[in-house]
Amino acid sequence: MQRLKPWHGTCRLQFSTDADTTYHQGGCTAPFKLMRAERGDNGRCELPLLHSAGGLVGGDQLSVDLELGTDSRALITSVAAQKVYGSIGRSRLHPMGTWANQSVKCRLGPNSDLEWLPQELVVYADALVEQNLDVQLADDASFLSAEIVRLGRTAAGEDLGRGCWRSAVSLRRIGENGTRWEQVDRLELSGEALHLRHGLHGDAVFGTLIWAAPAPLANPTLKSLLSNARNDRSGLEGQMQCSGLEQGLIARYVGPSSRDARFWFSRIWARTRQLRKLSEPQIPRVWPLQESPLVEQRSESNLMKADKRKSTISIRKDHEN
Repeated sequence: MQRLKPWHGTCRLQFSTDADTTYHQGGCTAPFKLMRAERGDNGRCELPLLHSAGGLVGGDQLSVDLELGTDSRALITSVAAQKVYGSIGRSRLHPMGTWANQSVKCRLGPNSDLEWLPQELVVYADALVEQNLDVQLADDASFLSAEIVRLGRTAAGEDLGRGCWRSAVSLRRIGENGTRWEQVDRLELSGEALHLRHGLHGDAVFGTLIWAAPAPLANPTLKSLLSNARNDRSGLEGQMQCSGLEQGLIARYVGPSSRDARFWFSRIWARTRQLRKLSEPQIPRVWPLQESPLVEQRSESNLMKADKRKSTISIRKDHEN
């Protein structure tokens, strides 16, 4: 699929606070559409974005610009999973395909707090997509991002094929003492990296959570946070690892389940809220969840494996008797 004229959708929002409540102003162009904002706990503005076109094709671009004023708090999510359709071999003009691009720029003022939590990105076979996240934040601002990507429609027996997914993340602190880099991350997944042991090793889901904390975490606090985050992996399937940043943490997920990735990230999200002495997060109403991520669950595949082990043990005991 490829449009004759690529579509460039834009969304520009500014957030400011009044009487401890955050309000937004700004707008967007098609295919973006702003949904109704809600007032969350602690005066946070919770705003879902809708991509009304149903997905990206080769050449399409999305640009999101977010600016948070002093003391403002916002949670930005998406109404549904974002889809990127294949472009390689679909056009005689561009037989090698064209790239779809999403660029997100965030500017966080003093004591501001942004949670960027889009829903899953689904990259179809032979799709080319590049994501860029650029964040500049004050020394005492907090930024949390959790993004999950599924490479290929695995339920239909499809993988990424000849496609490619790229991601670039940069976080910079800008304060009285100048600028310092908090995190720089460059990733590309395609070809052999989808199958090699040091890549995805055959799994289809990859996710990253980054939290830039509003202040350096004391060593005991950071150790406790990382220990609790690792314990939160209980009952979930996949490989999950986390480590500390100079002022925050980063967590990675590789596995078969976007559900389990979302559950683990949601639990870490709740722990960051607890450290900031904020209320426990309420799962956005647009997320299609039938279970609470904040309650320990066991994935169906793990339950099946456990039942299989129990059956094997029972058979062995009967044989011994």
